[in-house]
Amino acid sequence: MELVTGAVASRREEARHCAWCGRRLPDSGRIGRPRRYCAQPCRQRAYERRAAVQRGGLPEDAVVLSAAELADLQDRLFQVRCAAEDVATAASDGAGAEELGRLAQELARTARGLERLR
Repeated sequence: MELVTGAVASRREEARHCAWCGRRLPDSGRIGRPRRYCAQPCRQRAYERRAAVQRGGLPEDAVVLSAAELADLQDRLFQVRCAAEDVATAASDGAGAEELGRLAQELARTARGLERLR
């Protein structure tokens, strides 16, 4: 019984995000099925997407992006690559721990921005 309790507790501790927009879901502490969406509009957009995927004959796990969303994703991926290259260049040039720490923090911040796509 202790293993089951530990597994449930660890699931409650990890942050959950909206299946549509990626915002962090509040920890309701309720018993039952966990929330998947932060609000009704997100639930509706997800339903519309599932219906469109079924009508279009795409696989259930297909990801559909507009041209603007794709361009934004590519821009954010480029920013992450540039930040990683900055860290690698600074390390090979013998940068100090303070500068490497600052660059690593910038890389982490940029990567967090990439997580918006959920």
